[in-house]
Amino acid sequence: MIKKAGKILVVDDNEDILFAIKLLLKPHIELLHTTPNPLDIPELMAKESYDVIMLDMNFTKDAISGQEGFTWLEKVLSIDPKAIVVFITAYGDAEKAVKAIKAGATDFILKPWQNEKLIATVSAAMKLKHSQQEVDTLKMKQQEISEVLDQPFHEFIGNSEQMRSVFSIIQKVAKTDANVLILGENGTGKELVARALHRNSPRSGEVFINIDLGSIAESLFESELFGHEKGAFTDAKKEKPGRFEIASGGTLFLDEIGNLTPAMQAKLLTVIERREVTRVGSNKSKSIDVRLICATNININQMTTEGQFRQDLLYRINTVEIHLPPLRERQGDIAVLAKHFIQIYSKKYKKNITSLSPDGLKKLNMYHWPGNVRELQHAVERAIIMSDSNILQPDDFFFSATKQTGSAEGEIDNYNLEEVEKAIINKVLKQAQGNITQAANELGITRTSLYRRMEKYDL
Repeated sequence: MIKKAGKILVVDDNEDILFAIKLLLKPHIELLHTTPNPLDIPELMAKESYDVIMLDMNFTKDAISGQEGFTWLEKVLSIDPKAIVVFITAYGDAEKAVKAIKAGATDFILKPWQNEKLIATVSAAMKLKHSQQEVDTLKMKQQEISEVLDQPFHEFIGNSEQMRSVFSIIQKVAKTDANVLILGENGTGKELVARALHRNSPRSGEVFINIDLGSIAESLFESELFGHEKGAFTDAKKEKPGRFEIASGGTLFLDEIGNLTPAMQAKLLTVIERREVTRVGSNKSKSIDVRLICATNININQMTTEGQFRQDLLYRINTVEIHLPPLRERQGDIAVLAKHFIQIYSKKYKKNITSLSPDGLKKLNMYHWPGNVRELQHAVERAIIMSDSNILQPDDFFFSATKQTGSAEGEIDNYNLEEVEKAIINKVLKQAQGNITQAANELGITRTSLYRRMEKYDL
């Protein structure tokens, strides 16, 4: 032992023995308690957690048999079954040593001892204790990890009937290879559903690839999804596998599928039907094996009725539909979600913020949450950063005037240019029922520009 470490209790009715051990171990041990009376053991163990307990085998009542020592060993182990106990005795022999180990002792020291041997014995006992603690810690971590992983939807927070219905569908569908279409507003957690489906599927050991179709220009659609050969076009400096190839064997998540143009829809349908892709610049097809999950915030069934989305493609991608409710329809989950985010961001920003005041919760419950769970998450994060209190208050939450529920729809009650633009985009998106192409045309901007503004304003 080089530096002071560990906590040791020495119990022996011989004061000279206690003094000698204390003198020998004091330079090496962080905390050393001694007592001549074994009746002190329960009280001392209640106050301190010792790494090693050195226990005399023979007290004055019975100076030879060692039975009293075994009685106190049993008492120590009843208090702490994992206690490391080293017996001390002047009458030790092989038989007693074996009996002591069988009774739960860790080691055995004979009086008179050699200083080096006693130090080595105590050092070994402490290492055993530390190893025991490391194993216990690893077991606890593993247990916590297992408990989290054993929860099928640990990313989701919610006890509402709507969310329980979603969980039920996921449980039934995940174990199959059925194509799934996830419908819901922005910020409701569509990607989380897709990942839960993958994680609880037979493909969980394979890759999960996601791609936002709304952010891909039509000219790059084939290259991104199906891949290209070297020299297939000007910037094709080397061959590149597409997302379908990369995801083969696993799950491919196509987000914002409702934003595909008719030409892109036709190409996607061909790949899904044939289960093979042909890279741009190649005549050879490659077989693919993917579990397809798609998502959109648009009313895709209405788009199909209006001829804006292919009905045969819709049939291919929505063997099962999962509808994610907006946060305003699962208001009972707001308190649970807020508590979850408070824990996350208090830890992240090293704040001692523990809860939300009743008035704070009332303010959250009165808000409409157009940005859904994602907006709530951002609101809590900002409140954590700005708050000087241990409990979040109503004033810690800021909602822009254009989002408050008291104004008439579309009414602009301030003249900040960004707020005005945000309000107009929000209004047009509602009128277009989430159809990005239609909204972009109405606003006189490209779909890409509209997506950038939606991202900027968290719409």
